[in-house]
Amino acid sequence: MNTDPAEAITHSWLDDAHALVAGSLFVALGMTMFSYAGLLTGGVAGVAFLASYATGSSVALFFFLLNLPFFGLAWFRLGTEFTLKSFAAVVLVSVCTALAPKVVRFEFLNPWLASVLGGFLIGFGLLALLRHGASVGGVNIVAQWLQQSRGLSAGKVQMAVDVLVVLAALVVVPPARVLQSVVGALAIGAILALNHRPGRYLGV
Repeated sequence: MNTDPAEAITHSWLDDAHALVAGSLFVALGMTMFSYAGLLTGGVAGVAFLASYATGSSVALFFFLLNLPFFGLAWFRLGTEFTLKSFAAVVLVSVCTALAPKVVRFEFLNPWLASVLGGFLIGFGLLALLRHGASVGGVNIVAQWLQQSRGLSAGKVQMAVDVLVVLAALVVVPPARVLQSVVGALAIGAILALNHRPGRYLGV
């Protein structure tokens, strides 16, 4: 049965706030799992992981700084509300990722489990943010813009870029970790590709 777009339910500020916090926590926990397992993800987060592994500095700091340039596109193409929500999400993810080692410990974490479960956590976190008009910056902003302006699937765009970034890490990361990271990137992209399609979700 088709739903009339006019019947779409408008999100309240409380709905948006809940999704912003929950989505950011999911993404931060997934990134923490990836970090403990020595994995990578795609997009800006993947570059942040590479920079962190190479320098020993905080992945949260690199994630925040590398995301800043993308907010220009968001401001001019996706609107003020989307930009402010996304900036808040990036700040939350950065802070939660930085604090995670103080409150979450993985004494043993199988990399294959981390790639799938961490990927699903990140994917669901991104899905919650996107459905409430936000993102975690970087490629996610570009993917959302392409879906709105060109009708391309945000999930497929995210998946393609993520896999390319992870494969580019072959020069830095052992092949086994790269393969596990590709599985993680596919897990993230699958959640978005299957659940974030134009016209499928009518909440605004």
